[in-house]
Amino acid sequence: MSTKPFAKIGIIGFGEVGGIFGRDFVERGIDVATFDILFDNPTSREAMLAKARDHGVRACESAGDCLRGCELIISAVTAASAARVAEECAPLLVSGQIFLDINSVSPETKSRMANEFDRSQGQFVEAAVMAAVAPQRLKVPMLLGGKFAKELVPRLAAIGMNGKAVSEKVGVASAVKMCRSVIIKGLEALVVESMLAARRYGAEEAVLASLAATYPDMGWQGELPDYLIGRVAEHGRRRAAEMREAAQAVKDAGIDPHMASATAARQEWLVDEIAAHRLQDRVGKDFSWRALADTLSVAAKTGKPR
Repeated sequence: MSTKPFAKIGIIGFGEVGGIFGRDFVERGIDVATFDILFDNPTSREAMLAKARDHGVRACESAGDCLRGCELIISAVTAASAARVAEECAPLLVSGQIFLDINSVSPETKSRMANEFDRSQGQFVEAAVMAAVAPQRLKVPMLLGGKFAKELVPRLAAIGMNGKAVSEKVGVASAVKMCRSVIIKGLEALVVESMLAARRYGAEEAVLASLAATYPDMGWQGELPDYLIGRVAEHGRRRAAEMREAAQAVKDAGIDPHMASATAARQEWLVDEIAAHRLQDRVGKDFSWRALADTLSVAAKTGKPR
């Protein structure tokens, strides 16, 4: 089993995760190339190219250019684009190249993607990213699946990544992520709905005290509500898309995805409200769920943010 580190890596998708991985790989002395569809958009091209330069990553004009000569190709795109990217890349790969899909999509979608590689010289490995990437960066835990997953683990470790092979069958790792997301993202959506309603009644402190008494180690009277609601406020659009994939996974298992679908709707609702009232500046550093709740409450009554 090889533990040889990768010398050249291609990243398809240069958003938050692609940017973090790209910068960290470069700092390890790895040659990194990237392609993002925003490179083709006149309104975003210069900013994206500047980001690539700042990270020391070579920006490419196409996915084909990006993966050429790379030993490892990481797909870090949106859930909606993941299958299309796999379909485009599969016939372009040559022997020895590994395509690692880290996107949050359903097990069925991962399986369809893997099927694209049946006629490819490249190897397909699915990855389920099991925590937020920003705090842990390359060390974020990932579950790997597919017949090449086990042999990829030591090679990822050699470049600072944290992968664990869970199955030779593609889809199992994704199923773990999707089913977990029903709980994790569902909790976020529940807190959004509960806290915004409680704030309008003037009951939030009593609600939080009751939750703290029931679950004393979670931080209900501390930073937890700001963290959970802030995640939705900042990343709700993407998280809603991921929850629709989770809903599809639940549906594919023969269960009506009532909770997963409702979670997606509530997450997207908050993002829509923030955008409708131009409150994007309230999101990010020093976020306060109470301040956001009060502003949305005033907007609901008057049609104007405070």
